[in-house]
Amino acid sequence: QVQLVESGGGLVQAGGSLRLSCEASSRTFYNMGWFRRVPGKEREFVASCTWNGDPLETADSVKGRFSMSRDHNKNTVYLEMNMLTSDDTAIYYCAAGPYDTTSDTFRGWLYWGQGTQVTVSS
Repeated sequence: QVQLVESGGGLVQAGGSLRLSCEASSRTFYNMGWFRRVPGKEREFVASCTWNGDPLETADSVKGRFSMSRDHNKNTVYLEMNMLTSDDTAIYYCAAGPYDTTSDTFRGWLYWGQGTQVTVSS
């Protein structure tokens, strides 16, 4: 079972940039994803990539502003956030999900970090 720890959150001004990191306890071949949650709202998908960092999906709300990358050797994935707005204020979580390439089956987001707070001020 993999453990995930997010970091890099903090306070940033609107229009600024921030990079989040998510370090896994071991190097796996899982798909990785980023999600975010605002109090009182449902958890929102942000972006995902394969085990080697190839992009899979990106939410329409962040396309062109956020990008995801991965350093597989360091067991770390990143979320580069640019042109931040107040709507991006949330707790950001990373997740890992096993993917069977033989059967093209994604088992779902089974492992989650504890989250890191991002606050965008105006």
